[in-house]
Amino acid sequence: MRERFWEHYALAELTQEEWEALCDGCGRCCMIKLEDEDTDELYFTDVVCRYLDTHTGRCTSYANRFEVVPDCIEITADETKTRYDWLPSTCAYRRVSRGEGLADWHPLISGRRTSVIDAGISVRGKVISEALVPEDALQERIVHWVE
Repeated sequence: MRERFWEHYALAELTQEEWEALCDGCGRCCMIKLEDEDTDELYFTDVVCRYLDTHTGRCTSYANRFEVVPDCIEITADETKTRYDWLPSTCAYRRVSRGEGLADWHPLISGRRTSVIDAGISVRGKVISEALVPEDALQERIVHWVE
């Protein structure tokens, strides 16, 4: 990977390896979200996709995620296809797309994969699998710790 690539290149100019390295593994993008149809406001729940390993923050079916979860949203460098505003404010893709750079706890800055956990950004220990929550209970699971 190119040195500090996120500071020197637009998202669309990243290699696949660099693109994947931007993901900090927090798991917040895999949280089930509810949208208020009247205001378009987005609410995060503490319920995550059944394929998210809540210990590692990684998808257990990453290579096949779009087949096993048809409504899984692909995050791409093409901003005409992907809006980043639905991602949490801590997300590297959202931050870099806005020119904000990476947070100090990001593994590319800290050099440690666990820094996202240490900083309290990871969903580890804070969420439950959708396999354990009835869909009609999602509204009761809205959380306010995600920005």
